[in-house]
Amino acid sequence: MKILITTDWYKPVINGVVTSVASLTDGLENMGHEVKILTLSSGRRSHKKNGVFYLGSASAEKIYPNARMKIVSAHRYIKEIVEWSPDIVHSQCEFNTFPLAIKIAKHCNAPVIHTYHTAYEDYTHYFSPSVRVGRYIVSVLSRQLISKVDGVIAPTEKAYDILQRYNVDRPIVIIPSGIRIEPFLEPMNDDERNQYRKKLGICSADKVMIYIGRLAKEKNIDEIFNFLRKVKSGDVKLVLVGDGPHRESLRWIAHNMEISSKVIFTGMVPPTEVAKYYKIGDIFVSASQSETQGLTYIEAMASGLPILCKRDSCLDGIVQNGQNGLMYTSDDEFNELAEKLLTDEEFKRSIGQEAQESIHNRFSSEGFAKAVSEFYTTIAQK
Repeated sequence: MKILITTDWYKPVINGVVTSVASLTDGLENMGHEVKILTLSSGRRSHKKNGVFYLGSASAEKIYPNARMKIVSAHRYIKEIVEWSPDIVHSQCEFNTFPLAIKIAKHCNAPVIHTYHTAYEDYTHYFSPSVRVGRYIVSVLSRQLISKVDGVIAPTEKAYDILQRYNVDRPIVIIPSGIRIEPFLEPMNDDERNQYRKKLGICSADKVMIYIGRLAKEKNIDEIFNFLRKVKSGDVKLVLVGDGPHRESLRWIAHNMEISSKVIFTGMVPPTEVAKYYKIGDIFVSASQSETQGLTYIEAMASGLPILCKRDSCLDGIVQNGQNGLMYTSDDEFNELAEKLLTDEEFKRSIGQEAQESIHNRFSSEGFAKAVSEFYTTIAQK
């Protein structure tokens, strides 16, 4: 089967959409499918490399951090894709590349599948002063856009429930995004772990809480700061791996709380090293409730790292609270659970081991691709 994947985000950008697309591409190609990707370039020049078509774009940072906007039509690349004649067009984003997905599919008489990655109603602060108005706009636009496709993939029950609430009338299937799980399963020896920690100024005796992801307002990272402020000992550190629009605000908040010495900002790290950073931590923490996939939770669990996260429906069916991870609903509950994980080695080891075992066979790129491929076939036969 020839499959075109369209996405506004792709490597070297690091986010959940890119991780999902890369994992799906690997899995589909390993199954023998032919895959091409249509995405946006990081600059104004369009180009093609290794089956990926990059369309010239300009920065749209004022709309959304790291966002880009297509500025050229690149007719010759669109013509080349149409002549290739994909059997399935799989859209991953609702903006720049979505109209192109619809256009190409129409020319080739191919079904369009769309994955609804983002709970936009949690991002209304980027475009609307009113949450209520923003959520109404999101629901109407989402319904209108999805009416143009033939089938929808929801990565989680949470995304599925959102689409149901929007009265989407297309076939919807829940398929959790897979990851290349092998790098996260691979153990790290003590020497390498200590080298990474030393590079960040972390002592061997320090306890490390780690967060990996975008530093954005909707991630509620400052909630975790409240725990650091209450911890009396100085040997607990929070390592924030990633970057984003809220970074300088977080630095200011940490300074005002007098916990700057306990918060370490790594900035962006090479994608090939992300798995290493999970392994320098003692626990993974997140206060976000804006996820639809929770891929960083899955990566942390695959790494054998106990996770402590704010209760969110995106984790239904993934985290069994108290068994393979811990969820909290209040600051006091977070403080209590974090203290237990950081001081009770046997409890921490048990949660981490159970987490890794529960993830090992569920979120591989192979299983992900197989489920998506089956949905392609179902939609194509209708």
